[in-house]
Amino acid sequence: MSEPDAAPAGSKPASSNLAMRVIAALVLAPLAIALAYAGGWLWAFLVTLVSIGLFVEWLTVVGAGQVALTAAGTAILAAMGFCIAFGALRTAVICGCIGFVVIVLLAKGKRGWAAMGFVYAAAALLASILVRQDPVNGFVALMFVLLVVWATDIGGYFAGRSIGGPKLWPRVSPKKTWAGAGGSFIASLMVAGGFAAAGLGNAVPLLALSALLTVVSQLGDLFESAVKRRFGVKDSSHLIPGHGGLMDRLDGFIAAIVVAWIFGFLRHGVHSAGSGLMVW
Repeated sequence: MSEPDAAPAGSKPASSNLAMRVIAALVLAPLAIALAYAGGWLWAFLVTLVSIGLFVEWLTVVGAGQVALTAAGTAILAAMGFCIAFGALRTAVICGCIGFVVIVLLAKGKRGWAAMGFVYAAAALLASILVRQDPVNGFVALMFVLLVVWATDIGGYFAGRSIGGPKLWPRVSPKKTWAGAGGSFIASLMVAGGFAAAGLGNAVPLLALSALLTVVSQLGDLFESAVKRRFGVKDSSHLIPGHGGLMDRLDGFIAAIVVAWIFGFLRHGVHSAGSGLMVW
């Protein structure tokens, strides 16, 4: 979630935009949590649809949205989602590797950008499903990442709006401020404290992990902003009222969930990444 431009606190455009953000969040967040709780093929289905949407938006942003390329990426990501949902991780990875080659061959221009978009969407797909597939701590770990990212967005939005001050990186994202970054950091630590207080992990490791993930989430946001600025695009789409497109809404989550899965995998292995995040 980007910080707003400086404006009077009672300005109508800012209030209207905030209202749309809140309404969209109240609709989408419970749905995402419900499907995350259900897990299995339902969560995999949602993640696969979103990953396909991310790839389509990426191609649109970078100006590489040829029909054949879009269709191929959609089919490959769908196949990967199906395979991983039913336990065929190796097949999903093979599909992804083949798909990467296909995307490079089909892209008539901007091959590097098209390939990067496929990796972006495929990494989001694999990490989001694999973290949840941990049979013991998958849901808790996924919720931890989601809540840290949401807290990062909300803390950054309100701290940036109320405090303002020096810009974080004006050439890439002119709306973001250091105050917003600080608000994001504090809000993410509150999430970790809440999980620890509820007995869902040890305080010190969770605080350190939340600190890492909030920084990664903000870097993911800046990365997406840099890509859009490179191609002169304001929003990746207008799919979500008040938020823009899937890339606009999920840029921080994608970076955070990929790093979270890598971290969990290094500690507890491919199928226990959730425990690798939550068990210390």
